[in-house]
Amino acid sequence: MKTKLLAGVIATCFAAPVLAQSSVQIYGIADAGIMKTQGESTKIVSGIADGSRLGFKGTEDIGGGYKAIFNLEARIELDTGTQTPSLINNNDGLYLLKGMQSLPASIRAGLAAQLKGFGVAAVNPEKALFDRTAMVGLITPVGAVLLGRMYTPGYEVFAAADTFENGTAGAWGGITGGSAGFTALGADIRSQKSIQYRIATPSGFGASLMYGAKNSGYLGRYNKFMGSAVTYKANGFDIGLGHNRGYDQDDNKSLTTTTIGGSYTMGDFKFFAGYHDQKNLHSVLRKEYIAAWDSTVAPSLAPLGVPTATALRNVFVTNITNNTQIDANSVQIGMHYKIGAGRIMASVARQNDRTASNSDATLVAVGYDYNLSKRTDVYTVLANIRNNNDGQYTPGAAGAPGGFGKVPGEDTRAVQVGIRHRF
Repeated sequence: MKTKLLAGVIATCFAAPVLAQSSVQIYGIADAGIMKTQGESTKIVSGIADGSRLGFKGTEDIGGGYKAIFNLEARIELDTGTQTPSLINNNDGLYLLKGMQSLPASIRAGLAAQLKGFGVAAVNPEKALFDRTAMVGLITPVGAVLLGRMYTPGYEVFAAADTFENGTAGAWGGITGGSAGFTALGADIRSQKSIQYRIATPSGFGASLMYGAKNSGYLGRYNKFMGSAVTYKANGFDIGLGHNRGYDQDDNKSLTTTTIGGSYTMGDFKFFAGYHDQKNLHSVLRKEYIAAWDSTVAPSLAPLGVPTATALRNVFVTNITNNTQIDANSVQIGMHYKIGAGRIMASVARQNDRTASNSDATLVAVGYDYNLSKRTDVYTVLANIRNNNDGQYTPGAAGAPGGFGKVPGEDTRAVQVGIRHRF
């Protein structure tokens, strides 16, 4: 009984399968391809189906039913050799500037460039060596205790429900970031400075609890973070219910998400379904946006006098506060169908924006994945996003956000062809 429990816990602790061992395992994924987005030039993109990575993991049996484990995983951008991806498309995201028409045109132009810079740096802005995972832990007869930077419980449920496995232009997360495009996180993928408890039973039931201290969360800006999930992985099912909640620098409730869903395998078919609710009325980025105004814009306004400078700052602060808020829910359904060494993938996802902007988005995607060997596959995906009102969502990839469409409310589409090798 204890042996089965330990094996189940180990299986839940690593993103890739691993057998119990007493030595270090080196692993990774090399993934890259070609992407053509409507109205944009063709690009070489790293990490389309899976983020390219290099990792180290291992376990040591220390007796008495206890094992020490660790996992270090580094992000690698194959197109540049760096560890910080850029947005795939370089168009301005206009939603963060909504309501600021009274600001001088020169100031709005400067703000657009600065805010785009924040978006570009939203993935590994610290250029951390092991941004993807940095964890050490102890497996006991009654569960595992882990410390470091890890996937959050809520996000693990979200990823398990995604037909396109959180990658390619068909990824469900491509329409859940922000109110009108990639303007804020729609889910905390990982949390640093965190402790986690996990358990997996032989019957397939599992659970996880996570707590993050100050400077936790995906971007390391939370005052604290909490996450939990319950899962069932047996008899063809991989389903769960997850909840994440972060608190901003002033301890206000920040990004809060609840996700339910997963998959069911039946013969050559695999069916996916998920529901995701997200709300964030106190973005942790708000203070940084305001600080950027005070350090770069405010000095240029001094000649206008204090009353005018204060009035312009109030316009910015009021609107950036409103524009960084998120209130939406999302649903996604899809399926895989195996054909020989390949599989067909198809999904539909809908983001329902509950803010005044009402910038809903609908994502439809189809793809084909063919295994050249046990470790290497080639794939192609076609995706279309229908944007409403202020929406500028555009298809992205596993390793990088798509960025923004050229015009708010305009549909965007993309085709991708790539190759992935696991080692």
